[in-house]
Amino acid sequence: MGSKNKLKRFRENETFSNVIQPTRKEVIDGFSLKGIWHTHFNNNNPIILELGCGKGEYTIALARKNPNINYIGIDLKGARFWRGAKTALEENLTNVAFIRTQIELIDLLFNENEVAEIWITFPDPQIKYTRTKHRLTNREFLKKYHHILIPDGIVNLKTDSEFMHGYTLGLLHGEGHEILYAHHDIYKNFFTPIEVTSTQTFYESQYLEKEKPITYIQFKLNY
Repeated sequence: MGSKNKLKRFRENETFSNVIQPTRKEVIDGFSLKGIWHTHFNNNNPIILELGCGKGEYTIALARKNPNINYIGIDLKGARFWRGAKTALEENLTNVAFIRTQIELIDLLFNENEVAEIWITFPDPQIKYTRTKHRLTNREFLKKYHHILIPDGIVNLKTDSEFMHGYTLGLLHGEGHEILYAHHDIYKNFFTPIEVTSTQTFYESQYLEKEKPITYIQFKLNY
């Protein structure tokens, strides 16, 4: 994507009512919507997050299917989720928002028990050991998710990375968390929940064309 295109998208994001772009300092000092997200959506419906939302395909697809649930995509790359934000406005999807910030700040964006469910879709597996702290399912991130999730809140991990799948399963088993579903090739498993296979990201479609297995884990956190 050219720099001119990026700048155009950044400027458009600033005009979108469904895009929130706090500075890191604003988040750390006390994010204005923390604990009162219902005021942004003008309802008390459940909130579901997509972390590392990219172009926002998953957020948009789920929001279309479930108008009584609020969806928030989080990513640092605003030029990417510009597409999802624009689509939401064009389709009048009032249950969609996007936040441009680091996912490591997630526990400062939401109050305890404010989120019903989390989707992590095709994250960078950060395979090198020195990158462990950046994996979105490492121990520290899981604790942050547990803090903002409601009791019995659910986390979903969908990835093409066998490494990420195995790493997460091992961590969940080792710490005694509750695994509700796990499979290493969901499109070849009859028991995969339909909502998991009926929604696909752009990259997922490409992986499937190359016959690359897609893995999925659904779990609850017990701390």
